[in-house]
Amino acid sequence: MANLTNKTSRSNRDKRRTHWVVKAPNLIECSHCHAFRLSHRVCPACGYYNGKQVIKSKE
Repeated sequence: MANLTNKTSRSNRDKRRTHWVVKAPNLIECSHCHAFRLSHRVCPACGYYNGKQVIKSKE
């Protein structure tokens, strides 16, 4: 089993972990029904994407 030659300091360990951040999802407003949705995805509320109906809505 491999053993560490030198101990990794807290500073170097934490520098490596600086990008481990939870980010909020990028929500945009649907141009058809004005509900919030993820960008580049079909709107789950109305089924529209890029001004065209892609899937049938549940209503």
